[in-house]
Amino acid sequence: MDTKLTLKLDSDIIEKAKEYAKDTNTSLSKLIENYLEAVTSSKYPKTKINPIVKSLTGVITLDEKKDYKEAYTKYLIKKYK
Repeated sequence: MDTKLTLKLDSDIIEKAKEYAKDTNTSLSKLIENYLEAVTSSKYPKTKINPIVKSLTGVITLDEKKDYKEAYTKYLIKKYK
């Protein structure tokens, strides 16, 4: 049974969603219905975090001044030369 639903959304998001719906040959209503079905579906239960992983959260502190992307890039360049 279909039921009417009124939503209040940002106009830019609505326009982008309409464009996406048009590009994928579906209606905006169907897109929203599919999204709501996916987030409320029990076939995709929320993943539980392993207690060991949870205990490690926050153990590592990083130097905010160091550019880790640059350091990793240099490492990869050196590794694959």
